[in-house]
Amino acid sequence: MTALTWDEIGERLYETGVDRGVLFPAGEDGVAWNGLTTVTESPSGAESNKQYADNIIYLNLLSAEEFGGTIEAFTYPDEFGQCDGTAAPVPGVAVGQQSRRSFGLCYRSRLGNDVDGTDHGYKLHIVYGALASPSEKAYASINDSPEAIAFSWEFSCTPVGFADHPDLKPTALLTVDSTTVNAAALSDLEDILYGTAGADPRLPSPDEVLTIVGGAGVNIDMNLAANQPTFNNATGVVTLPAVAGVQWVFNGDEVAAGAQAPIAIGDTAEVDATPSAGNTLNGDTDWSFERV
Repeated sequence: MTALTWDEIGERLYETGVDRGVLFPAGEDGVAWNGLTTVTESPSGAESNKQYADNIIYLNLLSAEEFGGTIEAFTYPDEFGQCDGTAAPVPGVAVGQQSRRSFGLCYRSRLGNDVDGTDHGYKLHIVYGALASPSEKAYASINDSPEAIAFSWEFSCTPVGFADHPDLKPTALLTVDSTTVNAAALSDLEDILYGTAGADPRLPSPDEVLTIVGGAGVNIDMNLAANQPTFNNATGVVTLPAVAGVQWVFNGDEVAAGAQAPIAIGDTAEVDATPSAGNTLNGDTDWSFERV
């Protein structure tokens, strides 16, 4: 048997900060939210409703739980205007009191401990189905103690259901812990949320997040001839095979499998294979082809 201990080295954990905000207007690609200062998560509901019978508390029912919060920032993306009830019929003119568009939001908080400080890890917070309420904006005179205007918006959420996980109730918030999930799977998720050279940032569904982060990875043998790229020196074309769980990088850019753009005589093509969704690669993962 083991006795409990408290405050061991490396176990004095805390959470702090907010950064890497991304706004996802409904139906559109994500955009960076600069100047984000605070996101307050405010769940509500789940209130006790006692039912009495036989002169005792017979059962205790809980009301439905809801999720909302408050966003505070020094500035906001232009795309947030339509989420805040503003239309721009002509460049440079904003018209208020218009229809509000729902949005998704992603932001990161830092995890720290007594050993690594705030570099211990982080959590990704992914919000779905948010709708901003009208907010107050206070414009004050510049004085001898100037401060930037701090904007603030309250929002409420409509939960999103799980098609592939019927045992889970609809949700408006997912939280992903970098110290717990597979690092490769987390990188795949962040590529979707933040975008890459070959793909725009987008908001994945809750089902997709669970599939990426919780999917069972496999060990792919890259020594197999069928899994390796081929090179035709006569045409200068590198052909990348379609291998499930492998993302190809051709001369620094993520590309789809198949024939790539030919390289000129004297040039070199650099090819890398990277695992996706928690997979691992066994054998060679990079190749260099020079056309002579």
